[in-house]
Amino acid sequence: MPPLIGFYLAALAAGIAFVFQQTVNAGLRGSLGSGLWAGLTNFAVGGTAIGLVILMLREPVPTVEAVARAPWYAWLGGLLGALYIVGAVFIAPRIGAAALVALIVVGQMLTALAFDHFGILGIPVHAVSWARLAGAALLIAGAALVCLS
Repeated sequence: MPPLIGFYLAALAAGIAFVFQQTVNAGLRGSLGSGLWAGLTNFAVGGTAIGLVILMLREPVPTVEAVARAPWYAWLGGLLGALYIVGAVFIAPRIGAAALVALIVVGQMLTALAFDHFGILGIPVHAVSWARLAGAALLIAGAALVCLS
């Protein structure tokens, strides 16, 4: 078994969980009558789950110095996550799960290519190649087919 197969399978499982998340969040929006309350509920349940894992693993509380060392942009993750969840809750019922996921994947791929190529926010540089660009083009074509059908 190749050494990275576990990571590939974990990424595949994350993709499956992602589609379930979008679908149940859209359903919660319908039940609660509000995308904003659905988004808040999503974060409250997720925060509680992570809090329980922290307690079970007995993770130490970060020091004030460690918190102060974090770059300013490190604090944007929660805001970006909130925008993403609330946006998806409103979009999924209108365009469908398949179109939503296809467009999100294209957005992720294009952004990831730029981050890789330029080493944005300190990630290791992986130069854009013709093969990577061709893969992104195929994703765009696939997303177009999903959205137009």
